[in-house]
Amino acid sequence: MYHVTNIVNQRALLIGLILISCKFLYVNNLHGQDIHYSQFYNPILVINPAKTGIFSGDKRLNLSYRDQWSSVQVPWRTFTGSYDQKFYPKKSDKYFFSGGLNFNYDRQGDSNLSLSNLNLSASYTKVLSENNLLTIGLGLGFATRGFDLTNLQWDSQWNGSTFDASLPTGERFDAERINYFENALGINYRWQKDRRNKFDIGISGYHLIEPEVGFYANDDITLPRRLNLSAILTKQVSSRFDIQLQALGQLQNEYHEILGSGLIKIHINNKRGKEAELHLGIGYRTSGSLFVPIVAIELQERYYFSFNFERDLSDFQIATNNNAGFEAHFRYIITNVKPLKAFKICPIY
Repeated sequence: MYHVTNIVNQRALLIGLILISCKFLYVNNLHGQDIHYSQFYNPILVINPAKTGIFSGDKRLNLSYRDQWSSVQVPWRTFTGSYDQKFYPKKSDKYFFSGGLNFNYDRQGDSNLSLSNLNLSASYTKVLSENNLLTIGLGLGFATRGFDLTNLQWDSQWNGSTFDASLPTGERFDAERINYFENALGINYRWQKDRRNKFDIGISGYHLIEPEVGFYANDDITLPRRLNLSAILTKQVSSRFDIQLQALGQLQNEYHEILGSGLIKIHINNKRGKEAELHLGIGYRTSGSLFVPIVAIELQERYYFSFNFERDLSDFQIATNNNAGFEAHFRYIITNVKPLKAFKICPIY
């Protein structure tokens, strides 16, 4: 009776998450103001703190780099580094905890407008059954944002015939750098049969307590909340091929964005300890109408390298020459050897 009730509760939970997801997407076609990546599923802690510790392995290191709009002389560069790991309780296998650290750096434009933030994330994962996990995650951090006036030119520095940098700018900022605290909350559901068959769906919110970010003392400007809905499906179709589909919706004030992509995973070598995979895929994001070809390599279920070049399909392509950006991602996973007592002893025939 307990087993039947447990299955019913799990199905009800999944249906509820899907209904909430549909309602979220209906709000708007999801453009973001925060840091964002086309391959959002790699620097995943930027999207949902409940993804902390949700991976095949025990410890994970992620590095991500994005170079955007460099062809129009106003480069926009972003770097993200993160580390997270699981913490297993000694007395129960029905739950586990995870912790992580996430650093982001973003710089853009002639003013070198920059953002740096360092965030701690923690999550609690309930093992609903052998194949079902439910995770709640919390993120807290510190951020600093500032700019440099050195390379900027103002209309008051025009002397009638030429630009004169010695003339006063006529601009007065109360601060050229501001500091504030970050906060985030998320939930994630995972169904996993094995490493090659799994499904994630998660909802998260960032800046739930909206920080003040104005550079003028009298301006009441806050960083608006960012809401995310993400889903990732991996499905084995044969011994040599898998498919992976992922979608992300982001809503932040009047800015909205939808991003979707699909990958074919080709298992070049399936021998234990010598695993090698080639991933080929295509993505599309609504903000800027970007077409995203993706290629990745995964080795030994441990090392992962991924790249993409974004092609601009919007009217802005006249300035970008169709080149909107570039991303590179690296991941390294450590899987600890479990003590012998953690394994069931099977008879040998």
